[in-house]
Order: sequence, then structure tokens, then C-alpha cells
Amino acid sequence: MKALLLEEKGKWKDMKVSELDTPSPEADEILVNVKAAGLNPVDYKTGSNGYPGWTFPHVLGLDVAGVVEETGAEVTDFKAGDRVVFLNDMSRHGGFAEYAVTKAHTVSKLPDSVQFEDAAALPVAAYTAYQALFFKLHVQKNKTILIHAGAGGVGGFAIQLAKYAGLTVITTASEKKHSYVKQLGADYAIDYKNEDFVQKTKEITNGLGVDYVLDTVGRENATKSLETLAFNGQIAFIAGQPEMNDSISFGHPISFHHVALGSVYQSCNRAEEETLKQIGDHLVELLAEEKIHSLVEKVLSLEEVPKGLEELESRGTTGKIVARI
Repeated sequence: MKALLLEEKGKWKDMKVSELDTPSPEADEILVNVKAAGLNPVDYKTGSNGYPGWTFPHVLGLDVAGVVEETGAEVTDFKAGDRVVFLNDMSRHGGFAEYAVTKAHTVSKLPDSVQFEDAAALPVAAYTAYQALFFKLHVQKNKTILIHAGAGGVGGFAIQLAKYAGLTVITTASEKKHSYVKQLGADYAIDYKNEDFVQKTKEITNGLGVDYVLDTVGRENATKSLETLAFNGQIAFIAGQPEMNDSISFGHPISFHHVALGSVYQSCNRAEEETLKQIGDHLVELLAEEKIHSLVEKVLSLEEVPKGLEELESRGTTGKIVARI
């Protein structure tokens, strides 16, 4: 099969399409003919630093959509020809190739109305946003949330899902992206480059603060975000934990939630892995019903993936970039 090969860690900008043996599914797995694969910052980050257990050449790509080619002996829920989407296990070869293998119990089926490119935008970004809002924060209707970096993948899906859940949404984004995040559903947009998001959030909430924060930026930003939380507020963080000790007080209780979706594959717990299918099924349903949108802004060829990852690294993109395989 053709695959985009990472020859060694640190060389992701030099990846080239070459030949690689087509994998075979184990008893509980399916082999998928990949039709589209999403690009994510985690691709260039692991491409730079490597990952425990990798052998080279390696194939990146965690967002995978395609058609079932073959099923393992124990698989009963899928058959050849089924259209599917899944979050790939980071320790294994990924979706920047003609074929990929995954555990069948983590996979969601796609209706014919959902394009592969749109489905391939979901797993890393939308699944993470979903886990943060519904599995960690357990968001409730009529509450208020601050979502950082709303023009990005996780932030963009989080805005849509928060509005679907009936929340008031405040988000941070550069001023030129305010119209974009408001089209996604944000009620308020704060220019993080020129405005103090803590002060603006307090103004918007009449000094009360927000019920929830989703931080996708980093440790310093997450720590500052604690100042925006209302009494009994909660923060979910993805890119670095806030400084907690000095923030814990009897007079202003708050809760902290660590979001790390890909670690589910390290749990050795099938029930936990099956939550990927649960999340994927609901997101595909919302996508098919046009209650959320895929955020796809650009579709590339497999050969153009390194260029697309460089665009992501520059942090100047909005939405999602997807490769058509």
C-alpha cells in the first residue's frame, strides 16, 4: 500500500509517500480502506518527539474515515463495505496511508449522507471537545462557559456542542476571527491579543464569572483562567494543568478536570475504549442532522500533508485540514 512515511522522529517535514506492507486485522479488529484522514497538532508534535514503542518508518494520522475492507474472525458488528470513522491508537500506524487497522469496538458507522472528509475531521478535535463537556464538566443548560481558542479544532467543536447543550458561550480568538467563532455559535468573543480575558469575562457575567472553562492553550493560560470561574466553577484543561494549590480555597470551591482522550488506549479497559464509539456515534448523528458542522476549511492530497502540518504549526489556521487519501 501507499503510505506517508516518517523515517525517524523529528523528520515529519520530510515525509514522503512510499510503499509499505498492508496490515492484517487481528480477531477483534477491522482493516479499513482509508478515504480521508484529518490533520492535528498532535501529528507534528509526536512526529517531532516520537512515541514509546514506535518502530520506523512510522505512519502518522489519528483521524481516520473510510470503508471496511476486511474483518477479524471475532467481529460481528461490521462487514466489508461499511463506511466508518475512528480515532486511531497513537501507538500504531495511522491514517496517512491507503489502509489502517483498528479495534472494531472503537469504530462508528457513517451514513451515506456524511462525506468522508467531514467525518475525518471529528475524532481528535470533536471527540476531545465532547469528552470535556459531557464526560468531565457534565455541562448543564443555561450555564455559562469560557472556551479558549475558539477558532481552532477543539475550540470550534466545543462552541458548537456547548450551544447544542444550551449554554451561553464566551470564547477567545484574534479579532479577525471573531466573525468566524460567532458563526459557530459563540455569544461573545474576546480578542486575547488586545484584551484581558479575565476582565472581559467578569464584565460579561456581571462580576459572577463563568460556570465552566475549557482551556486548550497551556499551563499559564489555564492558571489565569481560574480567575474567571464562578462559585463552584469547573475547568477542563488539555494542554497543561493550571497551578492548583494556591487556587484551592474553602471560600471559593472549584473543580479541575484533566482531558487526555488518546490515553484510553493505554487503559487496557475495553469498556473505556468503547466510549470512543459512543462519542463517535453521537457526533456522527449530530453531523448528519446538521446540528454541528465539520469545520473543514481545506482538503489536501496525501503528498501535501507535511505542508498542511506546517500550516497548523504556524497557528494561523482556522477549523480543520483534512487529507483525501
